[in-house]
Amino acid sequence: MRSIFAKSSRVVLCAAAVLLAAIGMEAEAAETSYPLTLTNCGRQVTFEKAPERAVSIGQSSTEILYLLGLNDRMVGTAVWIGPVIEGYEEVNANVERLADNDPSFEGVLARKPDLVTAQFQWHVGPEGVVAKPEQFEELGIPVYTSPADCVGKDNSGGGDGVRHTVFTMDLIYWEISELARIFNVQERGEKLVADLKAREDAAKKKIASADGKLSAVFWFSSAELDIDPYVAGKNGAPGYIMRALGIRNVVESEEEWPTVGWETIAKSSPTLIVAGKMERRRFPADDIAVKHKFLGSDPVASLMPAVKEGHVVEMDAQAMNPTIRTIEGIEALADAVEKSGLNK
Repeated sequence: MRSIFAKSSRVVLCAAAVLLAAIGMEAEAAETSYPLTLTNCGRQVTFEKAPERAVSIGQSSTEILYLLGLNDRMVGTAVWIGPVIEGYEEVNANVERLADNDPSFEGVLARKPDLVTAQFQWHVGPEGVVAKPEQFEELGIPVYTSPADCVGKDNSGGGDGVRHTVFTMDLIYWEISELARIFNVQERGEKLVADLKAREDAAKKKIASADGKLSAVFWFSSAELDIDPYVAGKNGAPGYIMRALGIRNVVESEEEWPTVGWETIAKSSPTLIVAGKMERRRFPADDIAVKHKFLGSDPVASLMPAVKEGHVVEMDAQAMNPTIRTIEGIEALADAVEKSGLNK
């Protein structure tokens, strides 16, 4: 069954690329014609007009709307891992934060939204902890979910899901283009996508000489310090970051964030350890200072060459998720490799 799913997911991903191109061409040709109906995460979603009161559940979805200049259409946000994207502090301060983590269904409804965007199906999906999409739609509120969390990914098992096809930034560009189309700001969407692509190209060129020489493990967090950490599987955003820079991921799992023992990680001897930095404090190891202390004192981790040689890179945890900030992750890792001289 897995091979059949993976094959169908590849077809969907290819279709996504074609749709993204088609959206771009249509955006150049005309403004949005309402009612607009889109297929989003397997559901038909219809917009009668450009939304005027949007609630965004997920930091990346919120930041995309900010970057599209749509903050004046936003009446609430929720689910934050770290600080808002640089330069948007004042904008963010003027949009009500419903919750740092999971908002309530009633709290979202209280803002009287005419659109709910969701970064993860974990929050608004078939088993959503906030609600199912149908609960909003019964009230005439369309739900738009980030394609990065459903295309080529199976969330039916709960948790972070299993990604059967590799994440690429095309899924984020797809989201940007569709949100721009929903709000009828296509030119802004095209410019944003072009800027992000240019930044990625510049980061790749910076350490092109390191291609194939380095390996890494991405450590997001740990539920407890004395158990196996959550590290990045091969198909998620960290996998994309590493492939973009020619760096090998020592973790081969298709799970988004599998738990892998430090003994296994140490045997793979990654050149770099990339540690997630976040404001969230759900687990002790969410704190970057706790991560550094662990790496320096744990009997196994402290002996790893990456630790002994100081090749531990801090990265904003948002960049480790399939988000608009993944480009920042590419830039941060390229800068760290260049500064360390590992690309020579």
